Amino acid sequence: MRWSKIVTLIMVIAVVSLVLMLSVSPIFQKYQLTQKYFPLIKDVNLGLDLQGGVHVVLEASDTADSKVTPEAMKQLQAILQNRVDQFGVAEPIIQAQGENRMIVELAGIKDPNEAINSMVKTAFLEFKTENGETIITGKDLKDAQESKDPTSGAVEVNLTFNQEVAKKFATATTANVGRNIAIVLDGKVLQNPTVQTAITNGQARVTGYSSLEEAHNIAILLRSGALPVKVDVVEKRAVGPALGADSLDKSKYAGIVGLTAIFVFMLLYYRIPGLVANFTLIIYSFLVLLAYLSLNVTMTLPGIAGYLLSMGIAVDANVIIFERIKEELRFGKSLRASIDAGFKRGFVAVFDSNATTALAALVLVFLGTGAIKGFAVTLIIGIIASMFTAISLTRWLLHLLASTKLVKDLKYFGA
Repeated sequence: MRWSKIVTLIMVIAVVSLVLMLSVSPIFQKYQLTQKYFPLIKDVNLGLDLQGGVHVVLEASDTADSKVTPEAMKQLQAILQNRVDQFGVAEPIIQAQGENRMIVELAGIKDPNEAINSMVKTAFLEFKTENGETIITGKDLKDAQESKDPTSGAVEVNLTFNQEVAKKFATATTANVGRNIAIVLDGKVLQNPTVQTAITNGQARVTGYSSLEEAHNIAILLRSGALPVKVDVVEKRAVGPALGADSLDKSKYAGIVGLTAIFVFMLLYYRIPGLVANFTLIIYSFLVLLAYLSLNVTMTLPGIAGYLLSMGIAVDANVIIFERIKEELRFGKSLRASIDAGFKRGFVAVFDSNATTALAALVLVFLGTGAIKGFAVTLIIGIIASMFTAISLTRWLLHLLASTKLVKDLKYFGA
């Protein structure tokens, strides 16, 4: 490799580093240049603390048909989680408060009132005969999907029952040919069609919706099941992102200062290896960002903390390996042999520290909730990316540079 290529590599690293720092600067944000030239950053999901949303407190109460019990509250939490997940809300927080309350926090939703109304709907579906007898209920549903009739364009919800209930439905429709069977949701009659022929395929259609979105919301409620107890909204407030935005700005500046200090230290102390480490740290940042997008990770302030911590772990891995390489050089080994021995000896320490940290993070993922889980997820992703960049990419680049005239003097390797 010639001097010109080395200079080109250094310039590329410098330019990429400068652009990354500018991408989070106030100038880029003011003129929305980040969104224009860095669409990956724009597409990262932000949590409630960074983009705002809605905070809701739900209270369950006893009725003649259902009582508030610990089991009912657990079932309520599971159904609410299922409904919110299907509405596409990123990383919601749903947790119990006391014996009969549930806290729900939703980030970045377009219509908070519609989301809340959909959450608290009982969604109890019944098929009733003319004499008021209930044939089947929503508990017997296997699936519910919204669609449009290809001929008429009417919006509908297609219901599918399990095999056992399909036989029961076929018997009921056979006995009620020429009569009406009402489809009732939460005590409100959606349809009251006349049975023309027996329905033996275990399917039914519910029509009369004004839009496909309305049908989609009803289908979600039916799939998630009816709420086990009566639920009322006792508190609802909008959560602004002001505090999170201020913290995010401070995190950006802290990140810029920290990265600059790391780049300067690695370059001055380790020289050529430090230059390589700086470059791999940039690649690491891109890999982590791509992982966030691929896994649809929601970024919160604790998540940012996990990302920065994993970045520190990535730098620490390089420091351990470079110190091993310097030791091998002092023993009189050749540069290539020192690089191989340094990585071989340093790998055990790097793997051990990363593995123990990842195990601790896994515990937080399975036992933690909300922000704690977000912190752990971002930390694990960062650890995996740092292992690749520190062990594979750094080693390959050092081998590539070991054959150049620039590193014949071992002082460039900090020896």
